[in-house]
Amino acid sequence: PGFNSFASWLVSFLLLWTLSEGGKLLVVPIDGSHWLSMRPVVERLSQRGHGIVVVAPEINLRIDPSVHYTMKTYSVPYTKEYVEAEFKKLGYGSFTPQPFLEKFSKMANISTMFFESCKRLLSNKELIEYLEESQFDGVLMDPFFPCGQIVAEHLSLPSVYLLRGLPCGLDFHATLCPNPPSYIPRFFTRFTDRMAFLQRLGNLLASLSSSLPCSFLFSPYNGLIKEFLHREATLLELFSHASIWLMKYDFVFEYPRPLMPNMVLIGGISCTQEKGLSQEFEAIVNASGEHGIVVFSLGSMVSDIPKKKAKEIAEALGTVPQTVLWRYTGEVPPNLPKNIKLVKWLPQNDLLAHPKTRAFITHGGSHGIYEGICNAVPMVLMPLFGDQMDNAKRIESRGAGLTLNILEMTSQDISTALKAVINDKKYKENIQRLSDLHLDRPIHPLDLAVHWVEFVMRHKGAPHLRPAAHDLNWIQYHSLDVIAFLLAVVLLSLFISLKCCLFCCRRCCYKKGRTKKTTKTKAH
Repeated sequence: PGFNSFASWLVSFLLLWTLSEGGKLLVVPIDGSHWLSMRPVVERLSQRGHGIVVVAPEINLRIDPSVHYTMKTYSVPYTKEYVEAEFKKLGYGSFTPQPFLEKFSKMANISTMFFESCKRLLSNKELIEYLEESQFDGVLMDPFFPCGQIVAEHLSLPSVYLLRGLPCGLDFHATLCPNPPSYIPRFFTRFTDRMAFLQRLGNLLASLSSSLPCSFLFSPYNGLIKEFLHREATLLELFSHASIWLMKYDFVFEYPRPLMPNMVLIGGISCTQEKGLSQEFEAIVNASGEHGIVVFSLGSMVSDIPKKKAKEIAEALGTVPQTVLWRYTGEVPPNLPKNIKLVKWLPQNDLLAHPKTRAFITHGGSHGIYEGICNAVPMVLMPLFGDQMDNAKRIESRGAGLTLNILEMTSQDISTALKAVINDKKYKENIQRLSDLHLDRPIHPLDLAVHWVEFVMRHKGAPHLRPAAHDLNWIQYHSLDVIAFLLAVVLLSLFISLKCCLFCCRRCCYKKGRTKKTTKTKAH
């Protein structure tokens, strides 16, 4: 008993000592699939003895209380039913043709929801006072919800961003990272990094025109910044203050491009060591026999699809001998084949890691794609919206999968694509090559992300990684003043040279004229 008492006391002492050595981190996440990438980082930091405070709206879909962090919520002017309905409309509507303005309206509704959430957070005096008194060492956030950076500015704290990318290339504008349209395809263009003339023209036009919708979506924050921080500043200016950008990139998947010193690549952060399957799923996988299984999920935002499209998909899936695990909570298609198992939830990464998995049908979200690459499973991609079309193009261009148009695909198209990635060895070989490259790294992306968060907390930022380009104006950055000066020197030199030549010519002509005149006079 005495030894057990001493051991308990020692463990408690070490735990308290570890916690006292740890720092305090404020986390401002965004709801939905973005939180799935941030949560492992938060949990690992908590396990390393840091005190974590997560600030989230009281109405959310995925950010739940946890033993790993203290959760602080703030009221918002919408209900959970409204949030679910908006996301459901975004997913469900992708299966029917929609005018551009209708799509933009849906995105604007979600953007407005984020903005109203930000206003409520900043106006919550009790919560802001708590944050001011907490003496944090840093802020970890998703910049897709810009409110986190406004809070970081108010608290004078260094910030770390975790993201896949921002609309209109705001991440590259904020970091002043070179982003030439000649070989870096813009989002929504579906181009690769090998572009013909017309594609480069389209890419340039997309780059020039992208600022218009973004100014509409993000300009309201400028007024909020002025009101809360009591100074003039733009959202882009605040973004440029980030210490570290944890980019969910890996050049196995992304096209090669320039990066800045404070950009850290953590693509595949969600691909952790697989856990054992539950008895339910293990039984389904084992019962599939030598044919194996197909994993089918269109992401957390798509729980229901139009009945006609569901019937076409069910018909196509019935043409393969594999057992298909389909995450689907909508109305059961009347023609559902016996080889399809409908589930409300599935352990996606663990199933993809199983040796009996033959193919992965996905919507093309970066989270699922990296899990597919990590576990070397060829893919059939059905992109719905956002960057998913570009993600699908990247996988297809590397020969690791096939892309289907969600609006035009038929039952035959789905069946043909699925059979191709299962039976044609080149898809498995290509995804295996990508997987081998992706996994051949000195440190896991999760450990790398944790290191840089702790680095910023220890050193109060990373100012040594901030380029001097941020201190230059547009003219200085592009050396237009230097070019103008050199041009002026060249023009002045040419002008002086020309004047000298003209002067010499005149002198020569004048002397010749006088010589001829003197000769004529002597002759007479």
